[in-house]
Amino acid sequence: MLERIIDIALRRRTLVLTAVTAVAALGIYNFQNLPIDAVPDITNVQVQINTEAPGYSPLEAESRITFPIETALAGMPRLVYTRSVSRYGLSQVTAIFEDGTDIYFARQLVNERLAQARASLPPGIEPEPGPIATGLGEIFMYTVSSAEGAEHDPMFLREVQDWIIRPQLRQTPGVVEVNTVGGFTRQFIVAPIPEKLLAFGFSIDDLVTAVEANNDNVGAGYIERFGSQLLVRSPGQAAGTDDLAAIVVGQRDSVPVYVRDIATVAIGHELRTGAATQDGKEVVLGTAFMLIGENSRTVARAVEKKLEEIQSSLPEGVVAEALYSRSYLVEQTIDTVRENLVAGALLVVVILFAMLGNWRGALVTAA
Repeated sequence: MLERIIDIALRRRTLVLTAVTAVAALGIYNFQNLPIDAVPDITNVQVQINTEAPGYSPLEAESRITFPIETALAGMPRLVYTRSVSRYGLSQVTAIFEDGTDIYFARQLVNERLAQARASLPPGIEPEPGPIATGLGEIFMYTVSSAEGAEHDPMFLREVQDWIIRPQLRQTPGVVEVNTVGGFTRQFIVAPIPEKLLAFGFSIDDLVTAVEANNDNVGAGYIERFGSQLLVRSPGQAAGTDDLAAIVVGQRDSVPVYVRDIATVAIGHELRTGAATQDGKEVVLGTAFMLIGENSRTVARAVEKKLEEIQSSLPEGVVAEALYSRSYLVEQTIDTVRENLVAGALLVVVILFAMLGNWRGALVTAA
């Protein structure tokens, strides 16, 4: 049988060479598109539900948020178990499904149960499913910092990250989320002055209601004129601290009382629990997460290229630099495997030559 195969291969060498070339081309094509990673992703099928609860202690977050959500998730199809973490101001519940479960089917089940659980949660609490990523989804990290010779405060760097860099990176194919650490999130702060509130006879609720009611744009329909429509609207949204300070809270003795009379209006930042530093200077750190099932090397390269394009649109004195890319780790791993395979092949050839005493036989056997 073997002699017949060899005979056919020799007599139809053109067909054999064509088949070998086609198989080699197919192998090269698959090699270029093969999703290679440095570390195998063995994460199970899971959906995370994150809930922000400002001011809630871990015990309150557990009893009022985590427990109702876990109870609502119980009994879902293909659900294996749930686990949770309750911290100050945060509740996180993770639902683990059977291997092979479609992640989008699992998220649909979770969303249906969350819709039922919202009725039993405190007002203003909104649980949200986490991104469609795994524990190995962090494929690219970068920093946003001041260039040499320029000094920008952390609040400005955070604004550049949130309003310029992050929206553009999220448009990169394969990127599911971009997280931010560091800097300060700009906020307009209205700080009531207690003694002035008492003097004018207002409460904090009166102040909050006045600011909410007088910081909005209102539409009033339209007016038809000669076949055209003229939109009627009342722009009332505050554009800065002066607009907020000029809001009327009420009247005392027919004299209007403004926000500035009973409160201090200024630009500040929200409280934070961490920061990012590089070389002793505070920076903003961004992390790009990959969608489940994507090629980490391809997505990381795309993010790196996109970040280079974004650099030209950044304000003067702001630099966005790559800190970590999964593509570099994958390429280094491939180089290590390649070196080991070449060294192993050479060792086999040497040993076969030493045993057979024939270079040709050693090379054919090694091949």
